[in-house]
Amino acid sequence: MGVERLTEIATPGSGAARIGLGLAAVGRPAYINLGRDRDLPAERPVELMRRRSQELLDAAYAAGVRYLDAARSYGRAEEFLAGWLRDRPDAARDVVVGSKWGYTYVADWRTDAETHEVKDHGVATFERQRALTDALLGDRLDLYQIHSVTPDSPALTDRELHTRLAALAAEGVTVGISTSGPHQADAIRAALAVEVDGRPLFRTVQSTYNLLEPSAGAALAEAHAAGLAVIVKEAVANGRLTEAAEELPEALRQVAEELGATPDAVALAAVLHRPWVTVVLSGAATTAQLRSNLAAADLRLDEPRLERLAEAPENYWHHRSELPWA
Repeated sequence: MGVERLTEIATPGSGAARIGLGLAAVGRPAYINLGRDRDLPAERPVELMRRRSQELLDAAYAAGVRYLDAARSYGRAEEFLAGWLRDRPDAARDVVVGSKWGYTYVADWRTDAETHEVKDHGVATFERQRALTDALLGDRLDLYQIHSVTPDSPALTDRELHTRLAALAAEGVTVGISTSGPHQADAIRAALAVEVDGRPLFRTVQSTYNLLEPSAGAALAEAHAAGLAVIVKEAVANGRLTEAAEELPEALRQVAEELGATPDAVALAAVLHRPWVTVVLSGAATTAQLRSNLAAADLRLDEPRLERLAEAPENYWHHRSELPWA
């Protein structure tokens, strides 16, 4: 049901419905996005972050956003989302809900933790995290994706895991993957080849794709052609393509000024311009950021100057790995 509904609501021309809301930035006190010291107060207790999440969810829904994205590793994001769905039953019937498993949040709500999340794609982690997600989201979960699959992930070859994921799919939950790292294209193509009983297992793919890191584009187009829903994350490169960046690319600044738009809206519009994109995520931490992101839906963009911003994947991901949790 999940992938069909997602594809149905996010058709070209459907405006804000092609933009989803990701809760990574507000489900936990620390993240790697730039400008968080301006977006959030220094003290970030659970209830403050809960209220911020609710504000963003309300604003996104009112603007036409219909895909909501969480993960087990996003602190209390699933809990915050579950509360919003419970309190707004009419909206709950109208949205598509996705979450991810494979990382465990271990920072204990501290911004200064040495380690914030631990990755494990084994069967035991799937079973444990699936039970936790089910306790919070129950039958409201539409998509469940393996978090940050890389080409060497055991999730691509573990037949027992595939069998359990296929059983989940048989219950009506769409199964997919998200990808990270400089070899996303290899992970996507490997996932496309995974079958259970002669049928493709994965029906969604969520990948990093932006003006600085477009290397997964061809593989994502192949996934779209194979019938998968394509969800793009990190379209503003964790803030590097927004006004929060100390070194905003000059070409992006120029195009934004010419269009009378913000750099983040232009960066998101550049992703929406790709015909194989189903949904691009906003990772907004404030309602002002969300409104700015959503303006991308009204931009018509085909700008060659922006194509020249791409970095070598290894350089991009090294830079990302150096961003501080704040």
